[in-house]
Amino acid sequence: MLTATNPFTAQKIADYPALNAHQISDCIGKAVTAFDKWQQTSIEERSSVLNQIAIQLREHKSKLAKLMAEEMGKPIKEGLAEVEKSAWCAEHYAQNAKAYLTEEVIASDASKSYVTFQPLGTLLGILPWNAPLWIAFRYLAPALMAGNTCVMKHDPNVPGCAQALVDVFTKAGAPANIMVNLPVKTSDVEVAMRDPRIAGISFTGSSAAGKKVASVAASELKPAVLELGGSDPCIILADADLEQASSTAVLSRIINAGQSCIAAKRIIVQASVYNEFVELAKSKLEALKLGDPLDESTQIGPLARQDLQQNLHQQVSQSIQAGATCLLGGELPDTQGYFYPVTLLTDVTPKMAVFNEETFGPVMAIIKADDSAHALELANRTEYGLGAAIWSKDDASAEKLALQINSGQVAINGIVKTDPRLPSGGIKKSGYGRELGPHGIKEFVNAKQVWIK
Repeated sequence: MLTATNPFTAQKIADYPALNAHQISDCIGKAVTAFDKWQQTSIEERSSVLNQIAIQLREHKSKLAKLMAEEMGKPIKEGLAEVEKSAWCAEHYAQNAKAYLTEEVIASDASKSYVTFQPLGTLLGILPWNAPLWIAFRYLAPALMAGNTCVMKHDPNVPGCAQALVDVFTKAGAPANIMVNLPVKTSDVEVAMRDPRIAGISFTGSSAAGKKVASVAASELKPAVLELGGSDPCIILADADLEQASSTAVLSRIINAGQSCIAAKRIIVQASVYNEFVELAKSKLEALKLGDPLDESTQIGPLARQDLQQNLHQQVSQSIQAGATCLLGGELPDTQGYFYPVTLLTDVTPKMAVFNEETFGPVMAIIKADDSAHALELANRTEYGLGAAIWSKDDASAEKLALQINSGQVAINGIVKTDPRLPSGGIKKSGYGRELGPHGIKEFVNAKQVWIK
């Protein structure tokens, strides 16, 4: 059984049956059968399906946001925004897939030579709990528009959200089984990965789990896209707009109670403005309201699970013992649910857990840098390479710095975010491959060369 637990009350919501190996095979078979017809549909037909799905997402926005709040603690206002973003993703690929997949004519010794992009077949998406709809659609929308069919193995924390996605496809009138839900225990997902009918694997999750997925995919010679953890640096230079920079850094750090791979996790501030920035960040952080994720005034909900709460507290405690100064939070609350207080740690150094490890929760770690060169060195002193941000009024210097940061994306004077129009992904322990944009749709296609004499 898969058990959904409300992280606000710590009470069980419901049990959902988990598939056995025979049922897993049957579900994959349904998506494989659907592929034969789906790959032959025109881009226009696929676009119509994706647009109808977007309509259904918006029509059931309140229900979907409520499900996320109940199953993983996302504040209702953030859940509503996530549904809208998911609908936008579906619409974006409906509108742009044709251009993204246009044949590329390349001159050679042939009369005509070109590359055409054809679907691989049936894919497996292994998804996390922290953005149950958005991460599903950044896998589903490009894959389906390329002509693939999709098997979706969602996280055991959010079985209701997974079923709700199936219901959206049904209500949209999508062809049967172009997307098939695979409710299985994490321990059984390898059965699906090794099924010879699965042509590729998309995984979003921790770096530790990503290594296991990569190992299985490699042993089966299957392409994989891995979007893994992050310890994103946010560099604040002396000439930055500190008011705007502090507001954006705080927002980036506390979205989804800090449970985001691309959140700003290490705030690296130039020494001359360090104290001023700390005061600005502190005043903004201490004003945030924790509470019931179904309450529209709540800004930060609970963490999704108790083990996540305990692990985060251990990282904070170890860092304080190593010399970090705790200006806010840092103590486990004696209340129901899996809350962690908004926590601000200063005087953070590279020897501390909150510098070296991914912190999945509302914990801001601020590090002092001597100058821009030192800030860059600190930013790159990490095993991760997902996103990064730079704040400076000198755009040219900031862009030069951005090109030297080891990460998959960099935002200058803005928040690091995922966007259907732009590719997203990491390097090093943050994974490989790209999702979204024109690059994402080409991850699971056969770039076939055709040469004509």
